[in-house]
Amino acid sequence: MTFDFPLLFNIACALAVCYFLYRLQAAGLSFTKRVLSALACGVLLGAAFQAGYGAGSATVANTNAYLDIIGSGYVSLLKMIVVPLVMVSIVSAILKLRDATSLGKISALTIGMLMLTTVIAAAIGIAMAKLFGLSAAGMTASAAEVARGAYMENKLGAAQAISLPGMLLSFIPTNPFLDMTGARSTSTIAVVLFSIFIGISATGIAATEPQLFASFHHFIKVTQAIVMRMVSLVLRLTPYGVFALMAQVIAGSSLQSILNLITFVLASYSALLLMFCVHLLFVSAAGLNALRYARKIAPVLLFAFTSRTSAGAIPMSVQTQVERLGTAPGIANFAASFGAVMGQNGCAGIYPAMLAVMIAPTVGIDPMSIGFISQLLAIIVIGSVGVAGVGGGATFAALITLSAMNLPVALAGLLISIEPLIDMGRTALNVSGSITAGTVTSRLLGQTDEQVFAHDDSGAAQGQ
Repeated sequence: MTFDFPLLFNIACALAVCYFLYRLQAAGLSFTKRVLSALACGVLLGAAFQAGYGAGSATVANTNAYLDIIGSGYVSLLKMIVVPLVMVSIVSAILKLRDATSLGKISALTIGMLMLTTVIAAAIGIAMAKLFGLSAAGMTASAAEVARGAYMENKLGAAQAISLPGMLLSFIPTNPFLDMTGARSTSTIAVVLFSIFIGISATGIAATEPQLFASFHHFIKVTQAIVMRMVSLVLRLTPYGVFALMAQVIAGSSLQSILNLITFVLASYSALLLMFCVHLLFVSAAGLNALRYARKIAPVLLFAFTSRTSAGAIPMSVQTQVERLGTAPGIANFAASFGAVMGQNGCAGIYPAMLAVMIAPTVGIDPMSIGFISQLLAIIVIGSVGVAGVGGGATFAALITLSAMNLPVALAGLLISIEPLIDMGRTALNVSGSITAGTVTSRLLGQTDEQVFAHDDSGAAQGQ
């Protein structure tokens, strides 16, 4: 039997970092500082692995496979609690509301905010593409990029088959128990709608069957307490998950590929940062302290950044909104759930807008013409409803937009080498957009607990 000593050494290093993070928790360091420490450890260890073995080496691949047990394992645990968290929180909120009008206002404001921010994000993407002079003309294609382009062309039929009426119809849960398994790409919204029906039906018997209603209300309260405890237990693992995910990304990334497309990377992150500032402006306009808000949501954004999953961030997003921002539970769940499947500012707003502006000159179209920009913004807003609904995130957003604009979709494959790096920022912005929608909606409806928002906690609510 032979031993792979480099692999064993790498695993030992990773375990040492995990022990270090455990000691930080035992010492009472705040949740935010532990997540930041985990992020830094992941970057440093991943860079060390890449420098020592090379990004494409078998040792790095094998090491990442073990790190994946921690990283992807943590993400899986988060996905495990999404459905019970969404269901009990929404039902509980409706039982407290007992008012269909309030429910309609929450839905309209939340979805309206998601759509509005997506339009703004797309406009920023267009501006940054122009400012940095991005163009697909003359870009060279490696074998991997050609393969990615072929993949996108093969998926084009599925993207073109999407229609807004069909997408909206898919949100209706024909089999809610199937949707609880996440079997469909629209399962999250279907579960939300099913939960709304449960809540409304329960409030309908409050007057005629008060004892049954009281029993059901008590059952929901007990269930919610158990689910929230489960959420707290899982979120305690966040620093370890962030560390492993970040180490994987850095160790397996090619520095040369990043340098070759550095202009697109810089343009993308400039757009992402500008859009995040827009989120802060909305929060400030709603009468809340933007800096305090940014500090409180930092751990959620860091997780989204490293994990690249909007759906996986739902539990942490909901708990942060409720326990750190003072957002009403029902609004927090609406915003987090709908924000994971529509109106994604990064994947459905900035990314397809930048690609369209880059690719348009290759077919003789002026991307700065009023006609082109207005058509692009309209398509992005409509297409953003169906992005996460069909799976594939930013890839499908690009396919929907480029095909609707009659632009060559294969050219988007030229960016495959830096896709993970860009996707990290896009996902963080997606989650930021959903939290912003929930925060502003709650504030406008007068349901924000300002004492909770004003409290400068140390992260205890996130699980020490």
